[in-house]
Amino acid sequence: MTSGAIAWRPAGTQRAAAPVLPRSARADALPRRRGAIRIADAVKYYGTGESRVLAVDHCSLDIAAGEVFVVIGPSGCGKTTLLNALAGFHSLDAGSIHLDGELLCGPGREKAPIGADRIVVFQNGALFPWKTVLENVAFGPAMRGTIPRTELLERARRRLAEAGLQGYEESYPGETSSGVKRRVEIVRALMNDPAVLLLDEPFRALDALTKAMMHEALIASYLRTGSTVFFITHDIEEAVFLGSRVAIMTSRPCRPKKILSIDIPYPRGRETVTSRRFRELVAEAMAAVHEEALKAYALGEKEG
Repeated sequence: MTSGAIAWRPAGTQRAAAPVLPRSARADALPRRRGAIRIADAVKYYGTGESRVLAVDHCSLDIAAGEVFVVIGPSGCGKTTLLNALAGFHSLDAGSIHLDGELLCGPGREKAPIGADRIVVFQNGALFPWKTVLENVAFGPAMRGTIPRTELLERARRRLAEAGLQGYEESYPGETSSGVKRRVEIVRALMNDPAVLLLDEPFRALDALTKAMMHEALIASYLRTGSTVFFITHDIEEAVFLGSRVAIMTSRPCRPKKILSIDIPYPRGRETVTSRRFRELVAEAMAAVHEEALKAYALGEKEG
């Protein structure tokens, strides 16, 4: 059996693969089929004059609706730059990004609008400490005022229970563990019914046991909702465990070096990480990441 590695090609020539799901959770059985992303020849510079740095250089990616797409690469390679452009936090200098065929940013639209169709979960968390868990989860839809409060709170309670958080509704974030906070943030993001969930190393600060539990919780949430997931990490095993595909990015400037199709069916559990296929895929990803990390290190020495 081959690894499923796909060499990078310009946008329009690389087809996004559907996630590998068990028979009971095929992609066409998921609640929605939104969230197809096309990044075409994206270019982004930072700074001006002699200090100008090319962060992303003609980067192209096609991501299928309902896919868990994980991006990994050396520190500072430009992974978060791509996520921020998708979220609408900054513009591109060239190229374009489309969501479900509609232009987010590019010619004619400098920066993507910030909207509930793309929700970000950040590294350091963003729960309101003065609100209860229930109030935090209900916050987004409550601000839009599109759902009656009684119905909204009932939905929030149901989502918390589905995530194993029943009993935490009236707790404040400061009274909960780091793992609970992370789960609450993901539930809060999914309450907005996003087409795309953008995750910027959300489990980075967690201990190994809590992180493993969060991985399984995220997959369970993904299988319930069907939202496209765009996940950034430095953790190779995390990338392979979560992703339907894993994009290994080059050292700066950022572009895809290799894309691995992870042919391990969902849902995935603790037995996954001890399987031969998982270890093969981790080794393949590690070799590609290590090669780029060495380049980044050498570049840092020259710049220093």
